[in-house]
Amino acid sequence: MDLNALRFANFKLLDDAVEDWALIVRNLEQLAKDAETGLHRAANKADWSGENSQVTKEFVGKAAGEFKDAHTQAETIHNILSDTAGELKDYQRQLTGAIERGRLKNLTVMDTGKGTFTVTMNVHPDRAASGYTPPEHDENDVNALRDEVQEILRNATESDTSAKTVLTALVDQTDYGFSDASYKDRDSAAAAIKEADELAKLAEKKPEDLTLAEFDRLNAGLKKYHDDPLFSERFARDLGPEKTLSFWAGVSDPQVTPELTRERRDQLGELQKNLSLTLAAASKSDSGEMADWKRHMIEIGDQPVSGKRGGVLGFQVMSNLMRAGDYDDEFLTRYGERLMETERKFTNDGKAVAWQRLGFSPYLNHMAGDSGWDPMSGYLKGLSNSPAAATEFFSGDFIPKDDDHKHAVSNFKYLFEERHWPHESRSDFKPGESVDGHNNLAMALEAATTGHPAGEMPTADTPAHNAQQAKLMASVVHSISEDPERLTKKSYMSDSIGQMTAEYLPDINRALADIEPDPKSEHWQEIERLFPVAGASAQMSHTDVARLLIAVGQSPAGYAAVEVGQKAYMANLMDYHLNPDLPEGQRYHQSVGDTVKAIARQSAEVGGTLGIGRQEAVLGPAKEKDEAYNAAVSQMKNVTSGTISTGIGVGTSFIGSPVAGAAAYGAASTVSSVVLEELFKDVSGDHLKHAGLDAGKLWEDSRQRNIELAQCAAAKAAEAHHSPYVHNVGGWALDATKDGFNDASTNGDRMAKGLTTEIPK
Repeated sequence: MDLNALRFANFKLLDDAVEDWALIVRNLEQLAKDAETGLHRAANKADWSGENSQVTKEFVGKAAGEFKDAHTQAETIHNILSDTAGELKDYQRQLTGAIERGRLKNLTVMDTGKGTFTVTMNVHPDRAASGYTPPEHDENDVNALRDEVQEILRNATESDTSAKTVLTALVDQTDYGFSDASYKDRDSAAAAIKEADELAKLAEKKPEDLTLAEFDRLNAGLKKYHDDPLFSERFARDLGPEKTLSFWAGVSDPQVTPELTRERRDQLGELQKNLSLTLAAASKSDSGEMADWKRHMIEIGDQPVSGKRGGVLGFQVMSNLMRAGDYDDEFLTRYGERLMETERKFTNDGKAVAWQRLGFSPYLNHMAGDSGWDPMSGYLKGLSNSPAAATEFFSGDFIPKDDDHKHAVSNFKYLFEERHWPHESRSDFKPGESVDGHNNLAMALEAATTGHPAGEMPTADTPAHNAQQAKLMASVVHSISEDPERLTKKSYMSDSIGQMTAEYLPDINRALADIEPDPKSEHWQEIERLFPVAGASAQMSHTDVARLLIAVGQSPAGYAAVEVGQKAYMANLMDYHLNPDLPEGQRYHQSVGDTVKAIARQSAEVGGTLGIGRQEAVLGPAKEKDEAYNAAVSQMKNVTSGTISTGIGVGTSFIGSPVAGAAAYGAASTVSSVVLEELFKDVSGDHLKHAGLDAGKLWEDSRQRNIELAQCAAAKAAEAHHSPYVHNVGGWALDATKDGFNDASTNGDRMAKGLTTEIPK
């Protein structure tokens, strides 16, 4: 910065800009509040159907989010401008003071252009006015003034330059819309960018030259800043795709970094996680530089990674850096397309196995799980955090239909049914083979079919299922029905498959009705009203659903997800249909008694069919302990408590009304919560822990529990809506539940091939 530029600067325009941005911040704050309360919350409470449930509701939510991001970005810009203006004014005052103190010693400071200046004598004694004796100074005074002015200008230049750097980086975050990057002042944003530059230089070093102290600093820095948008993009851009891959390949390999892998083995997993989170955050940037980064990373995926040892491809390294974080959907989709092209080439169209790790190959994954040699495992884990990309990936073709192939093979069908998975060892060096590949596949399918990250529960913001998701879910159900061992032999997948099933309970109940889906059929229209679905509906057969439920029921985790979900769904259905204010167009056109019976009977068939699977596990060859089932159901209480209070509930497609007279606060304010409390209370004691269990006892116990819960749901819903049938609904639910269990027994006997335990009649 030139001396005169700071000395004579007029800050009025900058002050005006600061004030303008302050006004913008205040206005956007109010708009963001209005958008949240008037748009977002109203949209979540509205009764959406058809295309609106899939498109408009989500759009409204994103629009409200844009107002919030606009306020955040405006506030950050105001903070940076205000901070910079204050600093530059202070540096101007410091400069003026230094020049004045120099003048008192007969020294002047002159601007010589391009950031340079000189300190000279102001008035030479020989040319002083008559009677005037200029103040004396020595060389130390000259040097001191020079150094002071130079330091002021350096600080002012840094303040001005860093503000420009931060503001430019902030604006470059998005091509359209606004960034959610938030900084309280310019210094914090500038510090993030500076740290990114310094840490990238460490990661650029040859891995074998990285010291333990540098490793620790890199790990600590990534841990602190991995969610910072400016830091993440700057770090990724500085390091570049090639150096990113060679860095992780090197630090993972004990032959390249023997001291690091020996002394920091326990921290490698944390570094991997922090690096993954950093790159995931960077991938969300829309800047041109990050677009090039993502494109190039995909291009080098099938190429060897440079380093001390060869034999490792880019996909193998990068996929392990996708195990944590939510990556950009488009990047994940294009990455998956190229990965599957490479998979197809290496496996001869899926006929052979690829990515088989040999004993001397280094571990590329240091987080819990497999060795990381199979890139599919890490990539699928990444998809489990990114629902939209997961849906797109599984809907794509591994082998398209062409002259050489009569039928297309989808990515789902190939991975779930046909792939020859390589044998994988565990990254923790414990005995036994890793099952992470298949488990990550199940988690990715959970995200792809439900629309939310695996392991989470649906919220008010979760969009209704779209056609792609519903079609994929139907494919999963049919595949498991076709060969239940695709699930039962991999029971660790059942928690995800069970959660998926729970969130498609409206569709499943429709399938159990045995009515052909026909929009023109009055019978089908009645089923649609009885089991309303917001969004697209998954088309499944009764047989496929029954065999799925039996397979899922053979795992405590899968059983618990569907059992709890169905009870919540039944309770909400009772609440929904017994509401006298339900619009005529949405009302099931049968008597109240027939409505209660239809809901209870369908719910009982789901519960009974699940019970058959539970029997298979408890009394069959696997000998799963029944206590594990009760424990799994009991644990679901913690999972569902946060969702029931929102009025959503597992597997529901509408919002139930509050229960009259129920607890005034918390989760116990809906019909569902009351019913679930009864369910959780039932399994929390020592129920069924005695020896000598048999099929009859298990069946009778399950039927009795379903009867009690159906009666509870019907009674609470009737009470909530002051129904005149309060004293009748319990009897209706009792009879219908018995019928539903008979249906489960009959259909299970007919549809569940391969069962070894007897199905009670």
